Amino acid sequence: MRLPRPGFRTWLFVLLLALGGGLTLLDQRQSDSHGPLPPSTSGEPDYYIEDLEATRYDAQGLPHQQLQAPRLSHTPGDDVTRLESPDLRLRDDSGRHWTARAEQGRLESGGSPLVLSGNVRLAAPEERWQLTTRVLHYNADTAHAWSEAPVTLRQPPQRMQAERFDVWLDDNRARLTDNVRGHHPPATDEDPAP
Repeated sequence: MRLPRPGFRTWLFVLLLALGGGLTLLDQRQSDSHGPLPPSTSGEPDYYIEDLEATRYDAQGLPHQQLQAPRLSHTPGDDVTRLESPDLRLRDDSGRHWTARAEQGRLESGGSPLVLSGNVRLAAPEERWQLTTRVLHYNADTAHAWSEAPVTLRQPPQRMQAERFDVWLDDNRARLTDNVRGHHPPATDEDPAP
């Protein structure tokens, strides 16, 4: 006695059944390996801007605050604007230029102050000084920058460290407070006597 040879429809049914089972196993394996996405407290952004270049002008129409960032995003859940690698160029009332750079930036719902965090550098290139810290706040309306995290202020060859820093850009005034330490090497004579 001989069994009848399976026909085309039988082989097609077996092939589809095997393919469906294989895809089911593959889908289960992939979903288990990644797991669900962690819930975000801030929600999804409602907008984002890439390669941002923004300029704020003073009352005389001169650019006095410029911001560049590879990405800006806003989340409506907490009404926070986040910046990646912000780079600020500031000009005070006397016309001096300042720069500020950080790994991240954050603007709360009111829009001020801007909080820079992660390897923050504030510099006054014309005065040859640079401040480094972890967190720096900047109020654009009052031109006041401050840090409540440890700071290092360098103006070669001098170096100072403190627990708090304030600078008022338009008033040409800065203040280091709390546990201030400094290194001030003696002046050297650049023109030695013959």
